[in-house]
Amino acid sequence: MAHIGYHASHEQFKPSELLRYAQMAEQAGFTHVLSSDHFHPWSEDQGQSGFAWSWLGAAMQATPTLSYRVVCAPGQRYHPAVIAQAVATLAEMFPNRFWLTVGSGQALNEHITGEKWPCKSDRNTRLKECVDIMRALWSGETVTHNVQVCVEEAKLYTRPEIIPPIIGAAITPQTAEWLGSWADGLITISRPPEKLKMVVDAFRRGGGEGKPMILKVQLSYDRDKDSALKKAHQQWRNNIFKNILMTELRTAQQFDAAGMFVQQEELYEHIRVSAEPQQHIEWLQKDMELGFDELILHNVNREQEQFIEMFAKEVIPNFI
Repeated sequence: MAHIGYHASHEQFKPSELLRYAQMAEQAGFTHVLSSDHFHPWSEDQGQSGFAWSWLGAAMQATPTLSYRVVCAPGQRYHPAVIAQAVATLAEMFPNRFWLTVGSGQALNEHITGEKWPCKSDRNTRLKECVDIMRALWSGETVTHNVQVCVEEAKLYTRPEIIPPIIGAAITPQTAEWLGSWADGLITISRPPEKLKMVVDAFRRGGGEGKPMILKVQLSYDRDKDSALKKAHQQWRNNIFKNILMTELRTAQQFDAAGMFVQQEELYEHIRVSAEPQQHIEWLQKDMELGFDELILHNVNREQEQFIEMFAKEVIPNFI
């Protein structure tokens, strides 16, 4: 059976709120938490953006039975040696409870450094460099590197006994196939089954056969469908664009300008909107059939408490 996790959306909630939701999720039977890692939210309506790495230490201490993942883009906003040290510290304190997931990032967060925002191919090259640097540091090497990323005589003195996996993030089949050759697993987002299968097949074709796969499930649950749709549109309409746009817009205001043209009905292809727990169960079962090991549930509206409580009663028991 797949593990069922809770998504901690720092763009939507204060860190103190998210800590309480993580504690509720643990009590409700969720087994994992996926943390976002943003400098800016996707919209002014979301209105938050806490520092994930401060939050992770507190959350992992406060919820001792949960395993954690974080979506990170090393290379511009973060130097890979610093992320390697942060991961090593968490993995040393909380063995076997933390995986790093990495992607090539979005201008929304990374442009704040004032450096040029690279094209996708250069971002992929930079990401792989960062991964190689982090793995070398975790193995105890002294690293000097100077290509897209510069590192000079870096060595980690506090390292975990068990090196955590690096899970690669992919939206497109092309990126998923590339990840299959070097990542320890895949993380992607939910979409119609035929499109999701293309990503899974590409990852396996590229060398990912047998590696773990994580699905971030974007859903909107509320007490009635109309309310679930309306609240999803209010909070998450800016997040349904093609990846070529999602990675290039630079500010929450730009995302809001683009989101003005999104109609509520358009969300159905990108977000699982339903007030019926059985419908969510059926969707998740189809995800499992594709081979996903972890299903991280992101209720994109703001009604987190009732979502956690209802899924604890009606959904999670079907996957235990």
